[in-house]
Amino acid sequence: MSNARATRLSRRGILAAGGALGLGAVLAACGDDKGKGSASDKGTAEAESGPWSFKDDRGQTAKADRTPSNIVAFVGVAAALHDYGVEVKGVFGPTKTKDGKADVQAGDLDISKVTVLGNEWGQFNIEKYAALTPDLLVSTMFDDAGTLWYVPEESKKKILAVGAPSVGISVYDRQMTEPLQRMLELAKSLGADTTSAKIAQAKKRFEDAAARLRAATKAKPDIRVLAGSASQDIFYVSGSNLSIDLEYFKALGVNFVEPSPSVLKASGGWFENLSWENVDKYKADVIMMDNRTSAIQPADISEATWKKLPAVKAGQVIARDPEPILSYDKCAPLLENLAKAIETAKKVG
Repeated sequence: MSNARATRLSRRGILAAGGALGLGAVLAACGDDKGKGSASDKGTAEAESGPWSFKDDRGQTAKADRTPSNIVAFVGVAAALHDYGVEVKGVFGPTKTKDGKADVQAGDLDISKVTVLGNEWGQFNIEKYAALTPDLLVSTMFDDAGTLWYVPEESKKKILAVGAPSVGISVYDRQMTEPLQRMLELAKSLGADTTSAKIAQAKKRFEDAAARLRAATKAKPDIRVLAGSASQDIFYVSGSNLSIDLEYFKALGVNFVEPSPSVLKASGGWFENLSWENVDKYKADVIMMDNRTSAIQPADISEATWKKLPAVKAGQVIARDPEPILSYDKCAPLLENLAKAIETAKKVG
């Protein structure tokens, strides 16, 4: 887990909900048509008629009289559903960069065609949400308490009171393949044609990439990989447990450099924070760096200690997606890029 994620989790209890919108106003904004939904956008898989239900990773079953079409989702979930042909009406979470372009977590979404309810942590415009007459709210979960990612705890009751059922897909302490399958199941329930040639090809590419990564680690078992994230004052070294990508990569044989369990305990098992003076504490041949906009990117790191790292000097630094977009189309390249890095890496650490 990255620095940004941990900071946000620690701030969960003190962030304001953003506005003093009363529950009555929210419900009034819903109108009498709440839950009926509207026609799907062009390109969205045709929803099936009749009752709809989906049991999520909290063990809760979301139900509706018909397949939801006015979907609001965390941006990464929306990007995954888009890859399966299911479009959403509203998103929340990192969607636009400061220059107005699509954030890396938006994937192939056309962000001009969705209503952005909040672009940063703690932002969730309840008035806009209610105005969409949502019939489904979807997010991921980074804990075992059922906390919906980027749904502010302070305004959660008001958000849920709008009336849309919610679905949580867990991305906590499991391998990537499990939430990938769950997202595919959710997309299918929402009308996606999961038997399409496009999806079959993406899944085959993912499986081939996994085999390639396993072969690369078998051929070069001594190549050590470190997962890091950069902030102005601190360099974060991730443990290989809890994160869905690192757990899966480790299962495929990746030799991770990681802090001891006792050190990781301070962050709930996610990471160790190092000062830039101590960034060379761990020896690594390949460094995977957090590519989200909340983190400083490698090209912008000016610290001399960073530039002296053997992996950096050797050009063996690649991007990492700590919050993978859960479609086979987006996850296959993650495996391919890491496999290539290990295949071509020199032993420098």
